[in-house]
Amino acid sequence: MRRTNEAANQQPEEPNRHSDLSIGMWRVAAVLLLALVQARAQERPAAKTAAASEPQARPERRIVISIPDRKLALIEDGKVVKVYPVAVGAQTTPSPSGEFRIRERITHPTYYAPGKVIGPGKANPLGTRWIGLGQRGYGIHGTNEPRSIGKRASHGCIRMNKADVEELFELVRAGDVVELHAERGAEVAAIFGDAPAAPATRPSAKAAPAVVATVM
Repeated sequence: MRRTNEAANQQPEEPNRHSDLSIGMWRVAAVLLLALVQARAQERPAAKTAAASEPQARPERRIVISIPDRKLALIEDGKVVKVYPVAVGAQTTPSPSGEFRIRERITHPTYYAPGKVIGPGKANPLGTRWIGLGQRGYGIHGTNEPRSIGKRASHGCIRMNKADVEELFELVRAGDVVELHAERGAEVAAIFGDAPAAPATRPSAKAAPAVVATVM
């Protein structure tokens, strides 16, 4: 009877062992599942960070201005994006030729000339936008004389129509190259096509100094 009683007393222990084993397995599974979730959560930000850190290719942008054609071309990655009509320097105050870089971009600039300061507004000779070049006093800007576009009429700067200069202003950045060509080389001819008509000029009593724009 002792063996029978002992066996009877030991039988309830079997279910407890199975229960403990099941609980242990569930705990292991839960730990593994938690570790997997955490690993995936760490991978996602890393992937986003890697994508965000990849530098976006900046187009090779430059502005080509043909003084004889009195036109400006915006070029990106070797392709002409758009061509605009412009006014260039008069014969007595010619536009400079050579390679420059955009130094500044100013909205609603103030016009400065000896003895004269004109704030933003309809009377401002610079219009609503100023794109300053590396050579002080020279830039690409709007105008309050839209009839001068297409002519040799400025004090050396490049004038543009209001809508055109505001569009160009948003497409360029400081450091972009600006080329002013006094002659029609092969590339200029390829960009602007046929040779221009005889240059139109506006008479000027005397040479006027180039203007400088700044924020008011």
